[in-house]
Amino acid sequence: MAQEYDIVILGGGTGGYVAAIRAAQLGLKTAIVEKGKLGGTCLHKGCIPSKALLRSAEVYHTAKDRAHEFGVITSDVTLDFSVVQKRKQSIVDQLHQGVQGLMKKGKIDVYEGTGRMLGPSIFSPSPGGTISVEMNNGKENEMLIPKNVVLATGSRPRTLPGLTIDKEFVMTSDEALEMTELPKSIIIVGGGVIGIEWASMLHDFGVEVTVIEYADRIIPTEDDAISKEMKKILEKKGITIVTSAKVVSETLKVDNGVTIEAEIKGEMQSFQAEKMLVSVGRQANVENIGIENTDIVVENGFVQVSDTYQTKESHIYAIGDVIGGLQLAHVASHEGITAVEHIAGEDVHAMETEKVARCVYSNPEASSVGMTEAQAKERGYNIKTGKFSFKAIGKALVYGESDGFVKIIADKDTNDILGVHMIGPHATDLISEAGLAMVLDATPWEIGSTIHPHPTLSEIMGEAALAVDGKAIHS
Repeated sequence: MAQEYDIVILGGGTGGYVAAIRAAQLGLKTAIVEKGKLGGTCLHKGCIPSKALLRSAEVYHTAKDRAHEFGVITSDVTLDFSVVQKRKQSIVDQLHQGVQGLMKKGKIDVYEGTGRMLGPSIFSPSPGGTISVEMNNGKENEMLIPKNVVLATGSRPRTLPGLTIDKEFVMTSDEALEMTELPKSIIIVGGGVIGIEWASMLHDFGVEVTVIEYADRIIPTEDDAISKEMKKILEKKGITIVTSAKVVSETLKVDNGVTIEAEIKGEMQSFQAEKMLVSVGRQANVENIGIENTDIVVENGFVQVSDTYQTKESHIYAIGDVIGGLQLAHVASHEGITAVEHIAGEDVHAMETEKVARCVYSNPEASSVGMTEAQAKERGYNIKTGKFSFKAIGKALVYGESDGFVKIIADKDTNDILGVHMIGPHATDLISEAGLAMVLDATPWEIGSTIHPHPTLSEIMGEAALAVDGKAIHS
C-alpha cells in the first residue's frame, strides 16, 4: 500500500537530511529516499573524510619537519597510512550514526533505495504525484505519495573528455579518499578549491605534487591577492604549480604510472607521476530521478529554481548541488531549511550569496565572504582596502604559522564592507566574524572598535579593519 507524506526528499545528504529535520520540527510527515548512506557526499566522500586526512597530514608534517622549531626533538617519525584511514573512517562512522539517530528522533521515515518521480496519475491524484522507490535490499518497489517533493540528489566529480577514470592510476577525489597506500608522486589536474586541498594534504604526507591549472591562477574564484599568496606559500613548501596550462587529454598514457602533456603558452610540456587526480569541478545528479515526467527546467546541467527553491512545478523544490550556485554543504543546509519553511507557509527570505562564507581547508587555510576587489571595481564601487599580516599577530607567532594576511574591502562612499579575504592559520574559523559583520551591515570602524582578546588570532580582524582607514595599531 502506498504511503502518503507531506514531504518526500530525494537524497539524504547534508541538504536533504537537514531539510527533513526542519520539516519534522514543523510537524510535517516526512520521508527521505537515499540510495547510499545518510550524510551523502559531504559526510562520506567530501567534507568530513578529506578534513580528517588533512588533519593527519598536518600532524605528520609538524612532527616530521617542524617539531624542532618548538624545542621538541623527534626522530624516526613514520606514517602509518592504514591508521590514518582508520581514524578517518571512525569519524565518518560516528557522525553517520548521529544522523541516523536524528532521523529516529524526528520520526522521519528513511527508504534505502533509488527514488524516481512518476508524476500524477489516476492512482495518485495528489499534485505531488508518485515516487517509486527501487529498494536496495531487492524487495518490491515502494510507492510514496507526497504533497511536496524536495530534490536533494547532490553531485558527483566531473572529468574531462578523454581522461578515463580507471580508479587506480587516474582518480577523482572519490577514489583518492579510499587509497590504501600513498603514491610517491601525483599530478593534480585542476587548481580550484578541491585540487589545492588535495595538493596541500598529499604534500604534507610526503608525496611529490604537481598541480596543473587551466586558468592563469590557482583558486581563481578567490581574490587575486589570496591566489598569489597561496601559490607563493605552496611553492615555497615544494609543490609545483603550473598555470595557464591546457591538459591535452589525448596524450594521456597509463602504464604503471601516468604521463600527460599540457599546452603552455603555445608549447607542449610533458608531466609524469605515479598517479593522477582529476579535480575539475562537480556535475549535478539529474539523471534517473524522473525529471522527464515533470515540467522541471534543467539548464547547463542544473535544475532551475526560484528564490524559494521551487522548480517550475510549484510542489517540487530543489536544493544543494543539483541546482548549482555555491556547491557548499552549509549552503545546501540553508537552502533545505528555507524550502521546507516555504512549504510550511512561513515567511522566508532569499539567500544573499555574497554573505556566505567560502573556505579552502589547505595548509595554509584560506576563506572569504563577499566580493573580491576585482568584482567590486567591475561593479563601479569606489573602494578602500585594509590589509594586515599575521606576522604582526603574537598568537600566530606562538602558533608557528605567521604566513598570510586579512584583507578587507569597503565602499569609500558608504563605509559598507564589500568583502573580507584571509589566508593563514585558522582562517576558516576566523571568517565567521566577517560573515556576521556583513549580515549586520557593520562598518570597518565597528569591527575595529570591537575589543578582541589578546593574544588571539582574532586580533587580526580588528587590525585589518582599522587598516582600511590607515589606523592599524601594530602596522
